[in-house]
Amino acid sequence: MPEQRLDYLIIGPVAPFRGGIAETQYELATHLQMSGKKVQLLTFSKLYPKILFPGKNQKTKEKQQRSLKISESIHAYNPLQWTKVVREINQLNPRNLIFRYYTPFLAPVYGWLAKKTASQINKIALVDNWIPHERRALDRILNRFFGKQMQAFTTLSTAVATQIKIDFKQAVWEGFHPINTQLLPPISKLEARKRLGWNQQQTTVLFFGLIRQYKGLELLIQSFTDKALDSHNTVLKIVGECYENQKKYTDLVSQLGLEDTVSFDFEYKSLSDIQTLFSACDLVAQTYHTATQSGVTPLAYFYNKPLVVSDIDGLNAPIKKDKTGVCVQKTPKAIAEGIIKLLDHNKYQKAKDNLKKSLPNYQWKVWVEQWSDFIENLYA
Repeated sequence: MPEQRLDYLIIGPVAPFRGGIAETQYELATHLQMSGKKVQLLTFSKLYPKILFPGKNQKTKEKQQRSLKISESIHAYNPLQWTKVVREINQLNPRNLIFRYYTPFLAPVYGWLAKKTASQINKIALVDNWIPHERRALDRILNRFFGKQMQAFTTLSTAVATQIKIDFKQAVWEGFHPINTQLLPPISKLEARKRLGWNQQQTTVLFFGLIRQYKGLELLIQSFTDKALDSHNTVLKIVGECYENQKKYTDLVSQLGLEDTVSFDFEYKSLSDIQTLFSACDLVAQTYHTATQSGVTPLAYFYNKPLVVSDIDGLNAPIKKDKTGVCVQKTPKAIAEGIIKLLDHNKYQKAKDNLKKSLPNYQWKVWVEQWSDFIENLYA
């Protein structure tokens, strides 16, 4: 009996590379396999040259459980090694070749692989970001080179889908950001704060994730000069590796005299750290300047923490639809007012109730069913 043809070969970062995209890549493959599809992952032997990577480490130190077949074959920036990857893809002969696209840096390798692999293989993009948050001169040219090789696009948000539709006529699927099934369950706020050494009486706002210029952290810090927050005994915990000069933010806190109100932890966090931090906080703040979607939002949903977010496309959609927090203008005053508004007992409890009700809508099983149906209907 002939072996079943591979349904999906999915290209992109996966552990030991760290971060949300690597985690969701594995989740996608796992849930496709659970739905009966034959799946393999194709990842990088080298991803970013050290000179271009702003963080401390590209790879995770956490132990990884691997139940899927993963090939670490792609050198992202050495074209001399790409031909052997084409041979590997053609030999596997998947029905669908999925390119996880989130930065124009990957356009040359992805576009070349798509162009050179066999024509009977469908090439589909799964796009996290289309227009980069921090733009460069060649971004549009690189996006167009990559996009021309794709037969269809799939996304994690309506905002990204809208951007792609401006540039291309191919079919585009508008998805959502699913919740990581590997997250550890919530623990009590009391126990979480004991572990972290946080004051049990304070109202704690959490800013979590990689710190980059587009995330508007300076606005959130400035909002804590508002005296109205003092009456709520509110503090800000900023947790995440800084992809900028961290003195920009520590100096701002000193200049504003907020040393007793705002604290920093600039370390990249594990799943167990995430469990403790999100269990311990009261609110999650995302005061971004720009966004397409955010991996922090599903964390807040999972740990039942209401959100204060900038009222911008790509970030506000689930909050407005589900009524799980407040959307604010990008000014310190509006952010402070939003935090105070959400701390109203009735509004806070209603947001928590809505988070719980909305949780089933963001499951990987739902996402994979809709996503694979879209792809299979393209060629029906």
